[in-house]
Amino acid sequence: MAMKHTSRPRALWRAAAAATAAALLLAGCSIQIRSQPDPSIGADTMLINADKGNPQFERNFNPFLTNKRTASTWIYEPLLEINPLDGEITPWLASRTDLPDARTIDMTIRDGVEWSDGTPMTPADVVYTFDLIKANPTLDLKGAWQHIDTIEQQGDHVVFHLQTDDVPAMEIIGQTTIVPEHLWSTVDDPTTFRNPDPVGTGPFTLGNYSPQQYSMDRNPSYWQAEKIEIEHLILPATNNQLDTVTRGYDWSYSFISDVEGTWGAASPDNRFWFPPGGVIGLVPNLTKAPFDDVNVRRGIALALDRGPIAESATEGYLEPAGQTGLILPNQEDDLDPSIPNDGILEQDVDGALAAFAEAGYTQQGDRMVGPDGQQLRITILTANGYTDWLRAVQEVRGQLGAIGIDVQIQAPQPAGYQSAIANGEFDMAMGGMGNGNVYQAFNNLLNSEFATPVGETTAANFERFSDPEVDQLLDDWKATTDPEQQKRFGYELQNVVYDQLPVIGLYYGGLWGLFNDSKFTGWPSAENPYMAPQNYDQAPLLIFTKLKRVSNEGDDK
Repeated sequence: MAMKHTSRPRALWRAAAAATAAALLLAGCSIQIRSQPDPSIGADTMLINADKGNPQFERNFNPFLTNKRTASTWIYEPLLEINPLDGEITPWLASRTDLPDARTIDMTIRDGVEWSDGTPMTPADVVYTFDLIKANPTLDLKGAWQHIDTIEQQGDHVVFHLQTDDVPAMEIIGQTTIVPEHLWSTVDDPTTFRNPDPVGTGPFTLGNYSPQQYSMDRNPSYWQAEKIEIEHLILPATNNQLDTVTRGYDWSYSFISDVEGTWGAASPDNRFWFPPGGVIGLVPNLTKAPFDDVNVRRGIALALDRGPIAESATEGYLEPAGQTGLILPNQEDDLDPSIPNDGILEQDVDGALAAFAEAGYTQQGDRMVGPDGQQLRITILTANGYTDWLRAVQEVRGQLGAIGIDVQIQAPQPAGYQSAIANGEFDMAMGGMGNGNVYQAFNNLLNSEFATPVGETTAANFERFSDPEVDQLLDDWKATTDPEQQKRFGYELQNVVYDQLPVIGLYYGGLWGLFNDSKFTGWPSAENPYMAPQNYDQAPLLIFTKLKRVSNEGDDK
């Protein structure tokens, strides 16, 4: 998530997809399931579980629409590639980015790039794209025009003049997808245009298409064509968790229960990597008593043993999370070394009881009783079908119940959950914090611009935290290009999260990368975390350039 850059409410970090009947079957199956690659799919072709029909595919390759086909982001490219794990930037359609001052971004547009119809891609296409999403704000998925004042072209440079000092805006602007002026300028209504025959700058072009499956073909004129060793991609519409294990996918993205005993055992070439991608935690509604009392929040935080919570939620694949707002080890270079234990709060029941006592709560028998003589009751909101969250909150209920807190669980459908957190209509909710970009993580969590009144929708800061001093820290960070100053501001904001507990961190939510090495190698891994293992959004663009074909006897390449 990024600073006020969405035009609609967004769900908080979710650790895993809902469990399906197939997943339950896999988890309890005593018969060994094997993955048998389709012999009709060649060694130069990747079978990829990355898109889902509903139940069939709509032929929609407009990269600005939310219901687009996943492969749209492999056809159209951004100015910058950003690793969601650690925020590392790779120049993409912009070969260089300079910040002459805190409110100016100067991007050098890469020379020699062609659209897949052979037309050169130029800086004018970049300016056109930004003008297009300004004129049609629903297409501005990254919220670039919330930061831009004006744009000008200077030769092969595109210069963005910002509304205010706003250094972090570079990454938001850089993730905007660029489209060709010579084709899109003829579109009557780009907000409804399905773009059935897409022309982009990316590594693949659209191949065969049907409602059940579509294919992508290697773009021979791609500006990094020498790095692409995949000739074709096949994306089926049907890909439940049983399919994921048995169908012979080269790349999938899914949480699977007992992944070692299912995906891992199905083929000796199957690999998986589940890096932390966010902090899952309890989001208190700071507009409501008693959650507006930091001592109550501290009491809850200290009463919890995060080890069993993480084990229950993620089957041991992810670790307990710290209380700094950072994702470790991804962002360990940004961690304030003065914060003890990497920010992880150990269970301290005596400390919890002391914190509750500061708020006027005492244990009376088996109940935690407040100044009004009533037992402390907490309703925790989660979403129906988010099974990892449900397991976590059930463990939380048991642990808090042990000190006398009555915890109720409310689990509406995901749309109802998202509406409730966006509108502030909850007591406490499962949710999270964290982002590959440290500034964006703290901005989304703490910026009072997002702290709308209860009943009004917000896109971030769902807990409604507000502190003028913290807002000033965020503004100071936006105004400096000095990395050391930025790190110092990061330290200060970590301590705010650690001390004031706007969200109570529990465990890391994972990114669920499943790979097969039989045809392609070079996947991101813990040893080489060059990109998040997700096969959606813009991450695959970099991954495709890193993959190498396995040479097999009889190969013609």
